[in-house]
Amino acid sequence: MAADQVSSTQADDDESTLARLGYTQSLDRAWSSFSNFAISFTIISVLAGCFTTYYIAWNNGGPIAISWGWPIICGLILLVAVSMSELVSKYPTAGGIYYWASDLGGKTWGWFTGWFNLIGLVGVVASVVYASAQFAYTLLNIYGLDLGFVNFGDADHVLLETFALFALFLLIHSLINIYSSPLVAMFNNISVFWHVAGVAVIILVLIIVPDDHQSVSFVFGERYNNSGFFDGAISGGSFWFYILPLGFLLTMYTQTGYDASAHISEETKGAAMGAARGVWRSVFWAGTIGWLVLLAITFAATNTDFINDPANGFGLGSSLAIFNSSLDPWAAKLVILIATIGQLFCGMACLTSASRMCYAFSRDRAVPGHRIWTRLNHHRVPAFSVVFMALCALIVTLPALEGDENNFTYAFAAVVSITVIGLYIAYVIPTFLRWRKGDSFEPGPWTLGRHYKWINPAAVVWVIICVIIFSLPQSPIGTPGTQTGDDPANAFDWKYVNYAPIAVAVVILAVGAWWLISARNKFEGPIRQVATDDTGRVLEGEETE
Repeated sequence: MAADQVSSTQADDDESTLARLGYTQSLDRAWSSFSNFAISFTIISVLAGCFTTYYIAWNNGGPIAISWGWPIICGLILLVAVSMSELVSKYPTAGGIYYWASDLGGKTWGWFTGWFNLIGLVGVVASVVYASAQFAYTLLNIYGLDLGFVNFGDADHVLLETFALFALFLLIHSLINIYSSPLVAMFNNISVFWHVAGVAVIILVLIIVPDDHQSVSFVFGERYNNSGFFDGAISGGSFWFYILPLGFLLTMYTQTGYDASAHISEETKGAAMGAARGVWRSVFWAGTIGWLVLLAITFAATNTDFINDPANGFGLGSSLAIFNSSLDPWAAKLVILIATIGQLFCGMACLTSASRMCYAFSRDRAVPGHRIWTRLNHHRVPAFSVVFMALCALIVTLPALEGDENNFTYAFAAVVSITVIGLYIAYVIPTFLRWRKGDSFEPGPWTLGRHYKWINPAAVVWVIICVIIFSLPQSPIGTPGTQTGDDPANAFDWKYVNYAPIAVAVVILAVGAWWLISARNKFEGPIRQVATDDTGRVLEGEETE
């Protein structure tokens, strides 16, 4: 069979699969299976999460939270990913998770899953793009760039200038997304190369340039507790069951956003297999590559006094502090440049995923102003959804304009927690519903077989544990009724509270109240655009509104 005939047959299969799910082919199906994998791999981005939240694991557990914690937690995350792969193979739609929950559990499950997913994706865009602005600011500061109207070379207005870069990056990502879906796919393909080659360069720099390295016993055995809790204890139940688990946020935050493969499935050729593989493969390869670069960073962390000084870098124990203390200036610039560009790729892909989720959820009339967010421009891109998600990310990051005396933006850590909690709740709701459905579930071409019986519940239990962990106070001064020492400056301060559980509770109450008051009577779940019979055959001439 000729290549063009194969392509035509595949396109027909994709469109007929989408029609059986109730939708017409509106988006441009221009993405290959590799591009589908690439967007999730780019959003996970080891050059983003591993670098920007390194300090969380360093301070809460130390090197062991990185060297041992990363591969163990990645293995547990893979259980969630393969559970999602089976579902996207069955339901390759842009709505992804929300559609799965609706079909498996009904419109109520779909409503709450969709909102958790949408809010989590806003958090992803906000946190990733803001972190890229932090790295870009550091790079411009090292070069002492002075544009006249803004001077990155001094220490004045750090947070304001960082936020300005954040807004600029959001604008650039929006324009790229609006201009062309194939262009975004091409950038994601380039991003895979950048992340693999860039990580290889960074690892080589971290091995060759430093005069000294930490020992194996330090990397795989050293423990830190810089949280302020329990007088810095690094043993006993308080360390192993409270402090160390807080450090798992590094891995859980980095390994998010792989639902992008589902949201781009309506634009992917051979989506029933390609999107399913994109989900689990992105988690596996990001986990493997991420572990290597994290080990390289930790082996280079020789000047621990400098690294543990909160005045150095964007937070205590940050990767930036390691680069600045262990590398020659030219090498530090190179590493930060590679990481920043990787984070820019990541931010662009995050906005793509968020906009497609907004488009799909609006297509089923779940988002206020849904008629606007479902409009496609002449590039067949939901341009208004792109702008809407970018504006939501901008608004949610406004608290980052305020920081402490060391320019540490405590709000950023809270956004990270909100992202993880929101997304992973959305990930495991349909996983639980699929497990509950049991053997009556009819899988797509990619399936777990009978292994779902232990993989699905294990994934759900793990996420429940994580939601509890990441809802806990992360510092003494962020814990009501506490004070560290006699210094009034160490007394409880509301700005250091982990407001992730508060935000999640507000979302549940708001969305729940909305549901009870009106949405349950108006929201129908996935609205079919195409009529089919009981066998899934499209009924000609019976498209629905």
